Amino acid sequence: MAEELDPFKISQQQLDSAAEVMELDKTAHEILREPMRTISATIPVKMADGSTEVFQGFRVQYNDARGPGKGGIRFHPKENLNTVKALSAWMTWKCSLANIPYGGAKGGVICNTKNMNQAELENLSRGYIRALGRFIGPKLDVPAPDVYTNPQIMAWMMDEYSKLVGHNEFGVITGKPIEVWGSEGRFDSTAMGGMYVLREAAKQRKLKIKDARIAIQGFGNAGKFAFDLSRKLGARVVAISDSSGGVYSEKGLDYDKLSKAKAESGEIQDYSEKGMEKISNSELLELDVDVLIPAAIENQITKDNADKINADIVLELANGPVTPAADGILFEKDILDLPDFLVNSGGVIVSYFEWVQNTQNYYWTQDEVYSKLDSIITKSFHDVFAMQEAYKAKKKKISPRTSAYVVAVDRVSKAMKTRGWY
Repeated sequence: MAEELDPFKISQQQLDSAAEVMELDKTAHEILREPMRTISATIPVKMADGSTEVFQGFRVQYNDARGPGKGGIRFHPKENLNTVKALSAWMTWKCSLANIPYGGAKGGVICNTKNMNQAELENLSRGYIRALGRFIGPKLDVPAPDVYTNPQIMAWMMDEYSKLVGHNEFGVITGKPIEVWGSEGRFDSTAMGGMYVLREAAKQRKLKIKDARIAIQGFGNAGKFAFDLSRKLGARVVAISDSSGGVYSEKGLDYDKLSKAKAESGEIQDYSEKGMEKISNSELLELDVDVLIPAAIENQITKDNADKINADIVLELANGPVTPAADGILFEKDILDLPDFLVNSGGVIVSYFEWVQNTQNYYWTQDEVYSKLDSIITKSFHDVFAMQEAYKAKKKKISPRTSAYVVAVDRVSKAMKTRGWY
């Protein structure tokens, strides 16, 4: 039987597993299996050649029982509604697990940014806000950057929303440039949060970070920062990859040289030196390392390769890199698989800080941001493992992912119950 790889159905399976363990109220479970609101929009955009191209956009607001929606906007040629729904669900659990006052949301546009110039990209960004602006706002739903969107796009979107409401509204969007009141520490916050989680996991596994061998799948924003921060912690990154493949060197890889090669040619494998070998993405996942960091795309570790994973710790920096079947296999192998909505929550936590700073019109230093991030995500880590221990005391063996779900779902269901939703 083929493994389910539809991201939204996977998110539902994960919820169902937690609901069974925690004996979740049937009505609460039914509410939480589907998004509260799904919005589709047709976005006409004037192109450079004078023609008008029509794009399809989405915004899914999964649950707002604990606060405004929160979640990124993706520009991708293969974007689809089920992926956006899954990501909005995961954002709900991510915000709840971090215990910040947000619900979950996500947005997307089907487009290929590589075929668009800056003017066309700006027109699309502003068009998205004109189409969906009535459904977002600092107290309703706060978007942020995601795949193939960036701080500049967020600045255009914030500006367009401000025009719609007739005044500056910096708090409508996070992940903005510093010049328009983005937050210090936002751009490496996802990887930084992951490093704090790794620090706590290493303590649990009695692993010295300075002795650790790390493999990273993905050289986008999260993977690149994870590489940089890992080496600053003294760890040895022995393998890294992008979409075209990867490189491996037992003595460790040079961050600066690889970054330069990637910037110049677009592919990591265009760089080579003595002792380095080219490897595929699948080979990278199966390396004998202390820490494996999937930081690329979903469904990378499945039932077909989970038994070949040799890392002691899997740090899920990407969204949905491990399927439910693979999760069970890793757990049985005693591999510490740390779930995505714990590991990569640093981005939304610092987005929350940006929103708070915009609301108060009072801004923090980078050190203050990192300190507050460390405090919140470290508590999340210990909340997950305290719940796991609580179930162990009941003679129930649950994985870190299921434990994280139980913590997060319990908070959302209690908020709905207290508000009288069921």
